[in-house]
Amino acid sequence: MDDSTLRQIADELNLPLKQVRAAVELLEAGNTIPFIARYRKEATGTLDEIALRAIEDSLERATTLAARKLTILKSIGDQGVLTDELRRQIQLCTDLKSLEALYLPYKPKRRTRATIARERGLQPLADLIVSQKTLPKSKKDLLALYVDAGKDVPDINSALAGALDIIAEQWSEVPETRAWLVDQSKKYGKVTSSIKRGKKDAEGADKFEQYFDRQESVGRIPGHRLLAMMRGAGEGLLRLNVEIEGDREVTELKRKLVPNRSSEFTPDLLGCVEDCYDRLLMPATESAVLAELKERADAEAIEVFGKNLHELLMSPPAGPRVTLGIDPGFRTGCKVAVVDGTGKFLENATIYPTAPKNDTKAAGVTLLKLIEKHCVELIAIGNGTASRETDAFVGELLQQHRLDVTKVMVSESGASIYSASDVAVKEFPDLDITVRGAISIARRLQDPLAELVKTDPKSIGVGQYQHDVNQSQLRKCLDRTVESCVNQVGVDLNTASVSLLSYVAGIGPKLAERIVQHRDAKGEFKNRKELTAVPKLGKKAFEQAAGFLRIRGGDQPLDRSAVHPESYAVVEAMARNLQADLNAIVGNASLCKNIRAEEYVSDRVGLPTVKDIIAELGKPGRDPRREFRAVKFDDTLNSIDDLRPNLIVEGVVTNVTHFGAFVDIGVHQDGLVHISQLADRFVDDPSDVVSVGEVIRVKVLEVDVDRKRIALTRKF
Repeated sequence: MDDSTLRQIADELNLPLKQVRAAVELLEAGNTIPFIARYRKEATGTLDEIALRAIEDSLERATTLAARKLTILKSIGDQGVLTDELRRQIQLCTDLKSLEALYLPYKPKRRTRATIARERGLQPLADLIVSQKTLPKSKKDLLALYVDAGKDVPDINSALAGALDIIAEQWSEVPETRAWLVDQSKKYGKVTSSIKRGKKDAEGADKFEQYFDRQESVGRIPGHRLLAMMRGAGEGLLRLNVEIEGDREVTELKRKLVPNRSSEFTPDLLGCVEDCYDRLLMPATESAVLAELKERADAEAIEVFGKNLHELLMSPPAGPRVTLGIDPGFRTGCKVAVVDGTGKFLENATIYPTAPKNDTKAAGVTLLKLIEKHCVELIAIGNGTASRETDAFVGELLQQHRLDVTKVMVSESGASIYSASDVAVKEFPDLDITVRGAISIARRLQDPLAELVKTDPKSIGVGQYQHDVNQSQLRKCLDRTVESCVNQVGVDLNTASVSLLSYVAGIGPKLAERIVQHRDAKGEFKNRKELTAVPKLGKKAFEQAAGFLRIRGGDQPLDRSAVHPESYAVVEAMARNLQADLNAIVGNASLCKNIRAEEYVSDRVGLPTVKDIIAELGKPGRDPRREFRAVKFDDTLNSIDDLRPNLIVEGVVTNVTHFGAFVDIGVHQDGLVHISQLADRFVDDPSDVVSVGEVIRVKVLEVDVDRKRIALTRKF
């Protein structure tokens, strides 16, 4: 990457050039973001993942821009109209929008009124008229020169109309004019939505009732409302426009484009300005403004989705305890599955404690047998259909028999999608799809991260308008989020699934499959070095992945920590100086306090890395996630009909948006805590005060049973 591009990235991100250059060199050498952020702090000046991602994105944009410039230069060059000045302007462009605006007049386009007029030989006439110079002949005589029945220009009016079409298109393609009008629309325009004729009573129209006749300032419209309007328009129910009064803009355009009012063609040119504005400029402006608003709304929605997904994946794990998962149901019964502390499937059953059978006696016998047989410590109940009835039944059973078993309501969003996926079929080919769902629910309680990585993040209920935003950008954000969480927590090499391993830095899906196949064939890994025996796992992949993989109970104590194998020699030196065995130093925080980091700095290992090593030795493999706590739903509340204003209940945050947070309070319908009700102080961003998975207390403000809406508050 050339220095000018690196300087541009550094200026854009307000980072020192030296750090940007180092990060780019590491990225171009095939290093992953988690690896660079954790193990190459000296090189980058301790840049974190956020800064490194920003550099990666800027690098990608710069690469795309450079490639597009070459394509455009070739295209214009092939047309024989590439001047030195135009080449200079193109080379100086720093963003794609400006580049495309420069290219627009030269871009091959479909046949327009202007291209047809050019084919009829009217370009010279258009050039003469738009110059507004003194005419060599009278207007009528000049136009007569271009009348040619053979070219479908039968009279002077046809010649004039064609020339004006050319002029209108030329004016509409001036980058400065288009940019100015977009800016005017941002300042003074409004986004309007209205119900299409005959669609008011159409199926699904009621979802967009608040947008049947609505207008919002272009500069202030919230992203979620724009996406809602766009969804309504996409479903053929709403008409969406960007409107601006236009008188001021047309007057200004006439002043700029027709400065000489003494020409015989002045009235025609003034009319041409109005035609250009109405037919070409405003539609193009509307498209540009909506595209820009959509881009901004997408970015906001994707950012919220990423934050929520991060919080969900980093939800506190209940830990490696024997867990019984229940996928509730009415007619088909509740599917039950037991897994051991590692998530291994042990046994399944079907019980019918809910309507229509209400066979609580047999259901109780079955559950008690499973609990006793497998020494069950946790019960995970899916929060879908029949969940509250099942939860009440299980609660009574545990209380009646005084069992020391914790029951927890678990979100089952996306569990059915996982159950039918190739991953689930491969894992449990002989089990029914509903049993796979119960297993997944149990595992979600044990370790949300390890289980949720098997499911498409878009299906787990922590985003809004996920199907409306830019899908490639959303996928990139979600993949990055999952990768970041997985590597932040670390992965047990001997128990991790293919899905989980595939997100470890440097591995990917194919290598993950080979690792699991090798593990199944050869047995558990005894140390990290054994990874190199996995087919096609080379030095680079080992370097990137090793520090994020954990081996507990192996023959190298450092393998259960985040210390990278390349730094083992440093730890061995520390142990020698402390006159202690490696096993004695790993996990001994008090002993580690005696280590002076400065003594181990060298050309190969810098102070930030040494400090990380010492911190890791004190608490090896420490899980960064919060401590597990189960939400306690009110047993008297089973549906929205049971709610009443001023009721104070406990719930768990399921989704955080720019306008508030949704909370599951155990009645099959999440309530909304509006941003204005999240705290006793002003809240700019809801994610500053609540996060997905957090257990909070809320008060019911209002209940709309018909519309299934619950308004909640934290202000009490």
